[in-house]
Amino acid sequence: MNKRKGIFLAADLLAVAVLVAFDQFTKHLAVLKLKGQASFPILDGVFVLDYVENRGSAFGMLQGRRGFLLVVGVVFIALIAWFLARLPLQKRFYILHVLSVGIVSGGMGNLLDRFRMGYVVDFFYFELIDFPVFNVADCYVVVSTICLFLLLLFVYREEELEAMLGHRKRAAKKKEADE
Repeated sequence: MNKRKGIFLAADLLAVAVLVAFDQFTKHLAVLKLKGQASFPILDGVFVLDYVENRGSAFGMLQGRRGFLLVVGVVFIALIAWFLARLPLQKRFYILHVLSVGIVSGGMGNLLDRFRMGYVVDFFYFELIDFPVFNVADCYVVVSTICLFLLLLFVYREEELEAMLGHRKRAAKKKEADE
């Protein structure tokens, strides 16, 4: 690994640490201020703070499957970290670093909760649309994943993605066949 790549990955790790710390801080505040309390309206009828212990995954699915969710979480984070480590250091790919850091941070924030307490602390609730209660880590994952999906769909060429993921030979052969 060259020095520049090491510096980039160190910056990615620092960003993950800061984002996870912020997520954990907000969850700590939710426990202190919201647990055992009535919902706290921010915008009456639209958005409230409401303490929930989610023992499942997204949207409350897989309730009580802590072991399974821990394993899936670790595998998911490892895959995104692998992708992050393989990203080129060209300016064109910097946004993919940022989005990957967001996904890893959100996954780790919720994984920490699940590991330490057996559940994830959720507290944001859009009452107007009855959206499931969520947290800061969920925001990191959802926003980053949507942006990543859109970029991969509309910005990056297939050859670039294949090269990033280690399919250089297949990409070269395809390019030769196309020419």
